[in-house]
Amino acid sequence: MTEQQLNAHPCAEPPVPSSGIRHIDRRHPDRFTVVGNHLTQHRELSLTAIGLAAHIQSLPAGAKVSIKRLADRFPEGEVRIAAALRELEAHGYLTRTRERLPSGQVITRTVSYNNPPAMTVSAQPPPKPAPAPPEAPLPLPRPLPEAHDNTATTLLTDLRRHDPRLLLAERDVRRLAPAATAWLDRGITPEAVRRTLTAGLPATPIHHPAALLAHRLTEFLPPPIPPAPTAPPRPDPLQNCDHCDRAFRAPGPGRCRDCTVHSATAAA
Repeated sequence: MTEQQLNAHPCAEPPVPSSGIRHIDRRHPDRFTVVGNHLTQHRELSLTAIGLAAHIQSLPAGAKVSIKRLADRFPEGEVRIAAALRELEAHGYLTRTRERLPSGQVITRTVSYNNPPAMTVSAQPPPKPAPAPPEAPLPLPRPLPEAHDNTATTLLTDLRRHDPRLLLAERDVRRLAPAATAWLDRGITPEAVRRTLTAGLPATPIHHPAALLAHRLTEFLPPPIPPAPTAPPRPDPLQNCDHCDRAFRAPGPGRCRDCTVHSATAAA
């Protein structure tokens, strides 16, 4: 019986790089902290800030992370640690807010974020579909006498005499009458409204006259006439004081203010 030969080669170990870092990884059964590469390989944070962030993320909740406490723990000193904390705040890894307790004591609350990029993405609301812009509502008049409403109804009904294509259904007349009344409310004559609605109509057939008129009543509505400026109040006329004959302004004859005060003081 011949001896069995094994042709399979044993598994080769990964090649050792000729230069650069080589990793020897062993599993941590306990006392470890997961730190993302977005922090450890951050291109804008200093080494002090990266190391300080990793240290803070390894601390239990409630641990003290004041500048003085960290300076007592590490050799960098308060100036460098304060600068590193500001870096972490600027890039979203840390927030520090001052809060006054009911006792009057002011404390600093510190929150550490282990994955700011993920929190930034999740904080953004999903994009909303862009809705079509709503049509502008037809203008509405102020409460007016019924005569204006009748004038607007007659004006809209009579448009077909000027252009047969502007024949309106009765329901369209009722719908557009308040908008035409708004024009009359602003001092526009019925003839001016009629010219605006019928001027420059297209030569092609008008399939939706009510829509065309609604557009013109809405888009061409002129602004209200501003109120007439009021004259400034006229000053009181000049009077001569009955006691000292000094001139003063007042609605009617009498004594000036000084004489009135002197007379009242003497009487008291």
